[in-house]
Amino acid sequence: MKPQVCILRTDGTNCDQETFYAFAKAGGSCRLVHINQLRSGAENLAHYQILAIPGGFSYGDDIHSGKVLSVELAAFLKEQLLDFVESGKLIIGICNGFQVLVRTGLLPRGEVGKISVTLMQNDSGHFECRWVNLLVEDTNCVFTRGMQGSMVQYQVAHGEGKFYTAESVLQEIENAGQVVFRYCDAASNRPTLKYPANPNGSLNAIAGICDQTGRVLGLMPHPERFVESFHHPNWRRFNGAEPHGIPLFRNAVRYAEENL
Repeated sequence: MKPQVCILRTDGTNCDQETFYAFAKAGGSCRLVHINQLRSGAENLAHYQILAIPGGFSYGDDIHSGKVLSVELAAFLKEQLLDFVESGKLIIGICNGFQVLVRTGLLPRGEVGKISVTLMQNDSGHFECRWVNLLVEDTNCVFTRGMQGSMVQYQVAHGEGKFYTAESVLQEIENAGQVVFRYCDAASNRPTLKYPANPNGSLNAIAGICDQTGRVLGLMPHPERFVESFHHPNWRRFNGAEPHGIPLFRNAVRYAEENL
């Protein structure tokens, strides 16, 4: 059977269909699940091998980006979430989903209810929507197997994407090898803090991190927006090369097929 993928959605989620398409193209069996279905018991995370929290503006981001959905998850679904992670299953949060994961505490330490990092307002002071270059670091992240050391291009679309934390926590994340993606300069392929290559001013150019198991990933850029060649504005220049987003989803599906 194909791995079962739960595409979580709620009011304001707007990248669920794209995330569904990406996982389905990679070989997953996807289902759109509203948070209320999990809260009511009509759905249960135990039925799935992969949980995806897509981008968008959950609950309008009226209080803080991702805060309301993270409170729902931590308050009403804590046991399901912890069981999901402890059973070796995969979680990915993209953009707003990344904001949700850090506010639940699942990233970076896997401590639900304890927030140690945040994604704050871009240094530019405005919404950034464009393509960026990312360096894929050499980590144990399941989603990026075989991609280490490469440079990929994904689109960003956020107003609050600056990765920020205390110096001690930042050092802890770096030492544990949890930084998966960094914003980089196209000319040098090196991480950069300079705008516009770094669209939000993230500390250490961090664009995405995983937990220490490598099975929970959060990133601000949108890999689901580049799973077909024609998704890229300069698609003719790729000369048939594989879209940069699809390996990430294929790695997750393959891992679930082989291990779950």
